[in-house]
Amino acid sequence: MTEAGQLRIGELSRRSGVSRELLRAWERRYGLLTPTRSVGGLRLYSADDMARVQTMQRHLAEGLAAAEAAALATQRAASSPDTVLPPPVARQQLEAALSSFDEGRAHEIIDALLACVSIDGLLRDVVVPYLHELGKRWERGEVSVAQEHFASSLLRGRLLGLARGWGRGIGPSAILACAPGEQHDLGLIAFGLALRARGWCIVYLGADTPLESVAEAARTCDPTIVVISAVDAHAFRRHAEALACLAREARLCLGGPGAAKARLEADIVLLTEGPVEEAERLTQLAARWSANSDGHTAQTTSS
Repeated sequence: MTEAGQLRIGELSRRSGVSRELLRAWERRYGLLTPTRSVGGLRLYSADDMARVQTMQRHLAEGLAAAEAAALATQRAASSPDTVLPPPVARQQLEAALSSFDEGRAHEIIDALLACVSIDGLLRDVVVPYLHELGKRWERGEVSVAQEHFASSLLRGRLLGLARGWGRGIGPSAILACAPGEQHDLGLIAFGLALRARGWCIVYLGADTPLESVAEAARTCDPTIVVISAVDAHAFRRHAEALACLAREARLCLGGPGAAKARLEADIVLLTEGPVEEAERLTQLAARWSANSDGHTAQTTSS
């Protein structure tokens, strides 16, 4: 990252999960990227380049050919209006559309956001604040069961659509699962997307996952981290012994609103901030773990 907020190709590759070779091919064949040059001659990529890469990835996941996906990504970027809705306005409009069961309008708002903001921006500034407010309104009785289910279903579908291919990341790996009995998985999906934007490889097990199954997956995949999510801390406390056993087998993290009050006696990383913030923190931690591991291996080999 430069002081001007531009990215070298390695960082663009890490954040997007697309290899350097493929990024160069997209730039050469389709003109998808428009880098500038630093004083030293380095090619530097902007947030707009990142947005076009993410848009192309979505079109490829939808089954479009590479040339068509690139054309749509560059056309959308060129035709984006100058008057982009600020995130608070976009959230209000999304809330209105979902509350009135207006599926088409909700998708239009999300599509417009994806055309001009990164995945991080969509999650941090729109989706996660909306979900927090939806939960508060639910507690106050201001949202019906039908409205909550409709909103959750639509957002889950869109987020999982963006998640297609998140198992092909070339960086650190993460197993994500909800605690036994936990059905709320939107926050966990958002967290997985934030990790994927940083190059992680995601193995998603979903809602209400037995911890024995999580442990089995960890033994098979040997992930960098295992993340268990729950809304209520009791979901963690009920399985304290099993979680402690899992923490001895893999690097374990607890996430979701229940993580802050889990109070478990085990070597566990607690994820208590937003999905984007925690994804960035874990990416930095993973880099340190990798460096320490490489250093230990080198020392052991030389000795």
